[in-house]
Parts: sequence; structure tokens; C-alpha cells
Amino acid sequence: MEIRPIKTEEDYKAALREVSAYFDNEPTPGMPDGDRFEVLLTLVVAYETKRYPIDLPDPIEAIKFRMDQAGLTPKDLVPFIGKLNRVYEILNRKRPLTLNMIWKLNQKLGISAECLIQPPKLPLAA
Repeated sequence: MEIRPIKTEEDYKAALREVSAYFDNEPTPGMPDGDRFEVLLTLVVAYETKRYPIDLPDPIEAIKFRMDQAGLTPKDLVPFIGKLNRVYEILNRKRPLTLNMIWKLNQKLGISAECLIQPPKLPLAA
């Protein structure tokens, strides 16, 4: 079983070709082909993570996405953010999230704290 690190785009494409053959007939875990498949997937994921990192979403967009997922309205955010006018200020980027808001949104709505603590993108100038 010769497996090498993925260092170049050519190595990456070759690993993807090899892994894709396993998707149609996934090998049994713990067997030689299963172990090869698992190691190759680990290498592919590591290469993709390093080469093609995915940025965290904007905090306000993450809140809006969670609202959409759960069918929430701005009024539903009052327990986490404060009065309704404060909710609209947050959603319209007129006011930043506080640590307390971040904690509540993370704990109660499951929005990543790492996402929420980053600075939001500024509104576009009119």
C-alpha cells in the first residue's frame, strides 16, 4: 500500500480519481481496501482544508440564515438580543453584537460562537 502525501494539484487529482472509484462500491472498514480508502480520504480532506479554506460566514448573515432555517422572526430574537428595536439595529448592522448577545445566540440558537465574535462586514455606502 504505497500512499504519499498530497503536495501538488496533480497529486490531488490522482487521489480524487482513486477515491472516486471507491464511492460506487465502498470497501469494508478494517479491510485493506477500507483502510486505503480511509487514509486517502483523510489526505484529500487535509489538502482541501489547507488549499481551499472556507471562511466563516458573516455573523449577521449567520443569524439571518439560522432565522430562516428555524422559521424565526425578528420578534423571536428579543430574548437573545433585547428589545425589538435593538434586534433591528443588529440585523441592519447599525449596532454590534455584545458578548452577552453572542453567548445567548450560541447557547440557545446553536450559532457558532467563533462565527459570531468576528467583526461583521460593514454596510455598503449609499
